Amino acid sequence: MLDSKLTSQNPYMENLNTEDTDIIENFEGMGAICHPEGVHYRVWAPNADSVSVVGSFNDWNAEANPMHQEENGNWGLLVENSKEGDEYKFALKTPNGDFQRNDPYALKVTNSVGNSVVYNHASFDWQDANYSMPSWNELVIYELHIGTFHVKDENHIGTFYTAIEKLGYLKELGINAVELMPSAEFPGDRSWGYNPSNPFAIESDYGGPEGLKAFVKAAHEAGIAVILDVVYNHFGPSDLDLWRFDGWSENDGGGIYFYNDWKAETPWGGTRPDYGRGEVRQYIHDNAMMWLRDYRIDGLRMDMVVYIRNVKADGNPGNDLKDGISLMQWINKDIKDNFPNRITIAEDMHSLDMVTNSVENDGMGYGSQWDAEFVHSVRDAIITANDQDRNIPSVVDAITSRYNSDSFQRIIYTESHDEVANGQARVAEEIADGDVNNWYSKKRAALGVALVMTSPGIPMIFQGQPLLEDKWFSDTDPLDWARQEQFAGFTNLHRDLIHLRRNWFGVTEGLQGQDVHIIRADNDKKVIVMHRYKDGGPKDSVVVVLNFSTQTFDDYKVGFPRAGSWKLRFNSDNESYDQDFSNLGIFDVTTTEGEFDNLSNYVSLQIPPYSALIYSQEE
Repeated sequence: MLDSKLTSQNPYMENLNTEDTDIIENFEGMGAICHPEGVHYRVWAPNADSVSVVGSFNDWNAEANPMHQEENGNWGLLVENSKEGDEYKFALKTPNGDFQRNDPYALKVTNSVGNSVVYNHASFDWQDANYSMPSWNELVIYELHIGTFHVKDENHIGTFYTAIEKLGYLKELGINAVELMPSAEFPGDRSWGYNPSNPFAIESDYGGPEGLKAFVKAAHEAGIAVILDVVYNHFGPSDLDLWRFDGWSENDGGGIYFYNDWKAETPWGGTRPDYGRGEVRQYIHDNAMMWLRDYRIDGLRMDMVVYIRNVKADGNPGNDLKDGISLMQWINKDIKDNFPNRITIAEDMHSLDMVTNSVENDGMGYGSQWDAEFVHSVRDAIITANDQDRNIPSVVDAITSRYNSDSFQRIIYTESHDEVANGQARVAEEIADGDVNNWYSKKRAALGVALVMTSPGIPMIFQGQPLLEDKWFSDTDPLDWARQEQFAGFTNLHRDLIHLRRNWFGVTEGLQGQDVHIIRADNDKKVIVMHRYKDGGPKDSVVVVLNFSTQTFDDYKVGFPRAGSWKLRFNSDNESYDQDFSNLGIFDVTTTEGEFDNLSNYVSLQIPPYSALIYSQEE
């Protein structure tokens, strides 16, 4: 039953009988939750003198539906004449003024400065579609931004529904996981999404909660997992009803949802959530679980985790946020325990084992993390203008690096939303400014993608990469799908690499394995030869040859891991990918007995300039 002290603080409670309080206790959960009896509303506002719910069901009358004060600063009320689709807000009377606030747990809003909308998760028909996410070593991720991915009309933005129309393209490409940039409600209609105003609501201009569910359902039907980017290192900073939600704050801070001291400051304003406050911890935990439970999301990528675990992201222990670390441990452990094989990915960018180490081993418990060392080393190697300046040992380190002895605890890529903006551009644009349809751009961009698809790790590409998109990422510049026809060969190059990475034809299983052996790291000639394998042997062992120079090698002798015939599975110099390519080295090879590179067999290769060759054996 309710604490007697609560009733003495609220005269309204004195008029409740035992049956009423039982009803209050029988409705669990925060926000607006639909029941056969009506809609139950609950909000946390510990510093309010009184709270009522106002909305379309009571003509926005603040006197019509006063809420009952509960434990822990919560207020609750069942409104029998309220239903799904009603617009509503909470009206708060506080010592610091009277406010109308959107529901922090609102699942839907009219817009970021509009009203909350009652939404019932049970109303969506999933049609009992069965879907199981692939094993992590089989994933190939495509990062996309809903607002710019597929824009059908000028001066409009993309939606979940327009994105669904391109799932067939992604499936044919071989993509089996998409990572959506943040899709929680944000101010306006154009944004990267890293400024969430309503963390539980889905961006109304993208299609709201029904749109996201329709996208997930369609993606699953196409055999594609959906990973969602979420932002827990800060909220807002604008259009943010969480700010001083119930009027209280200290030190000019943000009130109950935020730190109100030096720990509040982030690069995006003083809006870091208070990870040490139980109700805020629960709020973020509830948010993470909602995506996996109610939207059937297959994984979460968490933005800038370094600012969750450290105030200044500087590694100074004095700035560590132990509460932030323990909150992420709680979330990651609960996801692991309750949602098997769902993945959580950290963007930390400090290359620390502890980020992806298990909670039991005092790690943060993430399944994988964006690998800063890979992207920076590889981008440098393929963007650098002069061959002699390419650092082959650095590329080797990028290939062989891993966290906690697990290659799949890292996401590897050459392009992401961060790497192709913020003063940087797409790889091909960086190579030949203003002329991506350039031999050097196409050859070295292809070399980078080949390295992503053949190195140990979970590979990721960014929207537009297969289209040879130019310039840089912007939320006002949609993908140009006309390039799909113009650069069809370049798209096919990506497709062929992805198919090999996924062992599409049953002859390259080693590309999904943990292991790599660098056979040759030739810093003079700028050539890397590596052996990728899972168990080794025919249809498993894969030899990848990478030439980071303009030189063509006609008799390059190098050791191979096993005697016999090795079939050429891929050559990025193939003229079918681009008419400017030279079509050299398009043949299988057979080993000769003799010691090279500490191996008992070798081959003589023709290696085209700026190219990748991939070989494996049938038997």
